[in-house]
Amino acid sequence: MIKNKKLYLSIITSAILLSSFNTVAEEQEDGINIHGAVRINYSYKDYSESSKDKVGDLTFDMASLKFDGKLGNWGLKSDYRFTSYDNYIKFGYGFYDINPEWQIQFGINQVPFGNIGYISNSYWFGLPYYLGFEDDYDIGAKATFEKNGWHSDIAFYKNAEYGAGITKRYGADLYDDGEAGTANNSEETNQFNLRQAYTVKHAGGSTTFGGSVEAGQIYNTETGNSGDRYAIAAHIDSKFNGWNLQLQAMEYEYNAEDSLDSNKIGVSVVGAQYDIASKGQIYNINLAKTISTEWGSVKFYNDFGLMTPDVDDETYDNSMQNVLGAAISAGPTYTQVDFIMGKNMTFSSNDYHVGLPEVGDDWDKRFNISVAYYF
Repeated sequence: MIKNKKLYLSIITSAILLSSFNTVAEEQEDGINIHGAVRINYSYKDYSESSKDKVGDLTFDMASLKFDGKLGNWGLKSDYRFTSYDNYIKFGYGFYDINPEWQIQFGINQVPFGNIGYISNSYWFGLPYYLGFEDDYDIGAKATFEKNGWHSDIAFYKNAEYGAGITKRYGADLYDDGEAGTANNSEETNQFNLRQAYTVKHAGGSTTFGGSVEAGQIYNTETGNSGDRYAIAAHIDSKFNGWNLQLQAMEYEYNAEDSLDSNKIGVSVVGAQYDIASKGQIYNINLAKTISTEWGSVKFYNDFGLMTPDVDDETYDNSMQNVLGAAISAGPTYTQVDFIMGKNMTFSSNDYHVGLPEVGDDWDKRFNISVAYYF
């Protein structure tokens, strides 16, 4: 029994020692790495009377628990989150390294669409996130290839990580309100993704050019019939002497079968549900500058996104979001200070939708500070 206890303590101690802020599973040796983060958030909204009366709100935002494991060419990655409104899995998948160039992932993994990584710098994400096209995670299989500047992703997803009638989720997916005779009886299924990118190295940095395609079905949970959907994007990510320029243009369309209103469709994310235009174009332009310091780094940025609806109803209006901010990295802490301006945009304005008819005609403003501690 004493030997078993020593072995157990040794395994736990090793797991703790392996955890660090910048650990990457592909670089670790065989074993388990346990790490995570705790985050608090301050928010002030000029379009909320209660927020103005209280001079904002300081709340617990999220605690994250991550597991990275590897044994030979096999491995796993997972991230489970405990938030102020609910608990959910962000991702959880196994992987197999066929060789140094090819990797197969199976489980809840990141959907390969748009700029590799993020099409944003801020805590607030870019406009595509709120339509399900940035940092989204679904359940399926993905193959990735990387060699000599080329990066390829091929994936198939059976469905979203949670059911269509659930709002607790990290990334935006189609939503089914469970009520008969509504416009929100949609569930995404049988999705294919293809992304191709190429990175050119040059003096002072590198530039990545890429294109993405997504196509899948929309299952009507009330009638049992299926529609279809697609999205395409072109993207550029260029780095030069601490500067970073991100450009992306994309188009999407949801053709839901038997919908009562073909101009809109419902999605859910982070405990909320709202409607978006069923077809439109999205344009992003982000500029950032990172400055190194003795204690870490500071990244200044401005992220701008525009969504133009392309539906039959001419009363539908553009949605816009601009985030001016700074990200401060110091030791195990990461702080993002953002000034968000939104127009006809969910979460960053008083209009709780994307691309639908605008209620007001002003830019709403929001100030946000996110402080995270990584362990």
